[in-house]
Amino acid sequence: MWIADNWKDYEVIDTSGGEKLERWGDYILVRPDPQVIWDTPKKVKGWKKMNGHYHRSNKGGGEWEFFNLPNTWQINYGKLVFNLQPFKFKHTGLFPEQAVNWDWFGEKIKNAKRPVKVLNLFAYTGGATLAAASAGASVTHVDASKGMVTWAKENAAASGLSDAPIRWLVDDCVKFVEREIRRGNKYDGIIMDPPSYGRGPKGEIWKIEEKIHPFIQLCTQILSDDPLFFLINSYTTGLQPAVLSYMLNTELVKKIGGKVEAEEIGLPVSSNGLVLPCGASGRWEK
Repeated sequence: MWIADNWKDYEVIDTSGGEKLERWGDYILVRPDPQVIWDTPKKVKGWKKMNGHYHRSNKGGGEWEFFNLPNTWQINYGKLVFNLQPFKFKHTGLFPEQAVNWDWFGEKIKNAKRPVKVLNLFAYTGGATLAAASAGASVTHVDASKGMVTWAKENAAASGLSDAPIRWLVDDCVKFVEREIRRGNKYDGIIMDPPSYGRGPKGEIWKIEEKIHPFIQLCTQILSDDPLFFLINSYTTGLQPAVLSYMLNTELVKKIGGKVEAEEIGLPVSSNGLVLPCGASGRWEK
């Protein structure tokens, strides 16, 4: 398992009863987590002194309950600064476990000793975009949500990366890649964080089980002649590390060589020294 254990402004304090107790900077949140199927004693005081609690509804969805939590606040990861806010579906605007991938491809970009072009697809609020840009890459950031792209730009500004070579695009990721193939544009690194289900700006439907393999095939056509890396993240039950490995081996290793690794990613739990699993990642490198 790859563990995101370099955080100072974030920690999973404890987990129990379908929920995780987290510290986001100066604030304590309790949020549901489907991986937490155990019901251990809630001895940590944060369970009774949280600033925000997301209550899941039996009918689907849920709602926040707040206790002295600001509308927005910031946390840092090294030089990167992220604006947070609680919004629907329990999220805060950041997936801290992805930091283990930011560190991985950031080192690859720095060590390349040459200009590196990175494409970040389904790019959300820009964590991977900022990490790649901070490491020295020029980045194309693509997401179907205008609001998410605006949020990502604000994170870039907060991180001192307003003038970094980042292209911000509100677009359907599949259609964008198809156009890049026709235009002949190439990238040295590709990052994708596809949703289980989603809609593009014009209502295009995305179902990951049906779309992910053809999309990987498409993306291999825009890799440069000397690519550095290809990263896929999955939070979808059924898309286990072995599945990601199989697809990357089939579409990249058999055609251009290199090697593939795929693992669960996780976050350390500070109260007991265990690790909370948080999805899976597949990595190809030359």
